[in-house]
Amino acid sequence: MAQRFRLRIFMLEVSSSKLLASKNKGFVFWVELIILGLPSAHYLSESAIIKKIVVKAIFAFGDSIVDQGNNNYISTMAKSNFLPYGKDFNGGIPTGRFSNGKTPPDLLVEELRIKEILPAYLDSNLKSGDFKTGVSFASGGCGFDPLTSIITSALSLSTQLNQFREYIGKLERLVGEEEATYILKNSLFLVVAGSDDLANTYFTLGGRLKHDINSYTDLMVAKATEFLQELYNLGARKIGIFGIPPIGCLPSQRTLAGGLHRVCSEEYNEAAQMANTKFSTEIDSLSKKLVQSKLVFIDIYNTFLDLIVNPKKYGFEEVEKGCCGTGTIEAIILCNEFSGICEDDTKYLFWDSYHPTEKGYKILVDEILKKYINNFL
Repeated sequence: MAQRFRLRIFMLEVSSSKLLASKNKGFVFWVELIILGLPSAHYLSESAIIKKIVVKAIFAFGDSIVDQGNNNYISTMAKSNFLPYGKDFNGGIPTGRFSNGKTPPDLLVEELRIKEILPAYLDSNLKSGDFKTGVSFASGGCGFDPLTSIITSALSLSTQLNQFREYIGKLERLVGEEEATYILKNSLFLVVAGSDDLANTYFTLGGRLKHDINSYTDLMVAKATEFLQELYNLGARKIGIFGIPPIGCLPSQRTLAGGLHRVCSEEYNEAAQMANTKFSTEIDSLSKKLVQSKLVFIDIYNTFLDLIVNPKKYGFEEVEKGCCGTGTIEAIILCNEFSGICEDDTKYLFWDSYHPTEKGYKILVDEILKKYINNFL
């Protein structure tokens, strides 16, 4: 009779000084093979554990979804270091996060119990301990297309890579080269970009004059592949690449392209789906080429769309407008202390006309962890 198997995955907070000869705490995801139908005495013990993943730190690259305040320190209009941004963040402090509260990197490091929040690399208050547990290099307005960052005066992905190289040098001086290599190999790297390429560079600012949507998404994928290869060369092994959400349903895009009734723009959504299909295929191929890598395409399109189509299931009452101002166009400098805000942002999926509320982000992060964390094993 054939034996049946299942995987039992559970998470333990451990002192890695016992397991990994390191002073820092980390999370170990143990995967234990259990033979079904056998007495408990035959279950495999700890000595028979076959896989483990240690999450030592999280690093983020890309755009405003994971920009933890880097844009505060550069000359750009894409800033959010003023109220009402951050009104629900650590006592109402605007830090440059593009939301009312925490963003995906914060929620991930908190959920994995690495630390409370993920700081920006350029943060003037950055502490040495933060180097060992991760930072964000992201910049609001960045895209895979280099032109996207030029238009918004954001830190391009190539600049973010240079900052990461600088960071590695600082980390090596802090903990030594061997420990630094270990940290990088056992960290999660988040890459979030592409929405600004389509919503801003291609559709809004006339990028279509040089490319049709098929060739433009090819360009995006080619640039993303170059970036992922460079990130791998610098020591990253576990990389999660976020797909593009249904950008045609963002409040600002409803206003710009949704007609009189502000419906979701199908053209924009179809472009996002085309890009996601190409990203998924290329990332799967690249993952097989890069030795010991775990490149995971994180498809958020359908989850995000479900929040919009079935808002009551998630406790939302408003998904077509943002909480800030009229909710139809206000974002970055247009969302300010004079704009006014909604009475209860927990009823809103969107904080401004482009970025979700903390509640919206939390639902997305919970789904991501549930669906994808095991793919990094």
